[in-house]
Amino acid sequence: MRPADPKRIVAAARAWLGTPYHDQASVKGVGCDCLGLARGIWREVVGCETVPVPPYSRDWGEAGDREVLAENASRAMIRIDPAEAGPGAVVLFRMRDAAIVKHVGILTGPDSFIHSYERLGVIEQPLTTAWRRRIAFAFLFPRPAPAPRKKKS
Repeated sequence: MRPADPKRIVAAARAWLGTPYHDQASVKGVGCDCLGLARGIWREVVGCETVPVPPYSRDWGEAGDREVLAENASRAMIRIDPAEAGPGAVVLFRMRDAAIVKHVGILTGPDSFIHSYERLGVIEQPLTTAWRRRIAFAFLFPRPAPAPRKKKS
């Protein structure tokens, strides 16, 4: 798998700015949560979603020891070392020490990211030390598969 163009990912993410927060949604301009933002960017840049997302509760990441988000991202995306993540990378955050990851953001620069946050919607903000230390996993969107060639008749 080869990575998608990071400039295209950042442009797609910025097009979602201002989308209101809506739990489990993934519709640009209408509503999304942090996972819905990543799903929407996937559809715009890569194509149809390949991993079905089951319904989830708001507190799904508060208990358990399986890294559900990271496991599913690993099935469809290119995993990289978080220290090597740059613009266009998807980063997964631990919101509490020793908890599983449950928040998703898209890096837009060395010190900024876009995410959908409850009460704020999709925003771009500085990647402060507090946010940076919460990053546990990083991934790259893959390039879309080339369209099949038509056979000549």
